[in-house]
Amino acid sequence: MSFAHEKRLAARMLEVLEDGTLPIPEIRSLFEEADPVLVHVIFAWLRARYHAGHPASAGVLGRIVALCSASPTVARKARSAESDPIVEWFEESWDYREVSREDLISEIVEKLEG
Repeated sequence: MSFAHEKRLAARMLEVLEDGTLPIPEIRSLFEEADPVLVHVIFAWLRARYHAGHPASAGVLGRIVALCSASPTVARKARSAESDPIVEWFEESWDYREVSREDLISEIVEKLEG
């Protein structure tokens, strides 16, 4: 199955956090309702891509911090998935720094929904 709707939603979550196109109050519910694995993987991918030396790191990582501060639920979700078998599988199979946005979303959504 393609899980097109789920992939679009996950891609939107990553996009709004990465690009800052929506304010935190508007994206909060997206992340609160999402699977903890998806939240964790999106955060991990953004942290790997926007490391301390990256010119956009302050904005991207600042939005993650702001989201987690605004919603302890989101922060708990991200932490709770650290040892999830799907996260472990992904991290053994893929390098966050090298996987594209599209491949990240496709692989995780298919694993979660499949």
